[in-house]
Amino acid sequence: MPTVSFTPALQRFLRVPELRVEGATVGAALAAAFAERPELRGYILDDQGGLRRHVNVYIGSEPVRDRAGLSDALHPDDALYVFQALTGG
Repeated sequence: MPTVSFTPALQRFLRVPELRVEGATVGAALAAAFAERPELRGYILDDQGGLRRHVNVYIGSEPVRDRAGLSDALHPDDALYVFQALTGG
């Protein structure tokens, strides 16, 4: 099962441990994480179900390519990292 980890910047708002979830795609893995922690959805996804502008997700060291459909494939031993990107001046 893939693991999903959330950065400390996001954990300032929501306490979220690393989760082991079922899912063959990024979207399926995130849906499983949201089933366990529904409050996460609004921080991660926009109204159309894609990643919010200031959220980045990586599979290992590679950024997710399909930010709108979340169709990137996952293997059972993959690690998914969810970052809240920092912006400002």
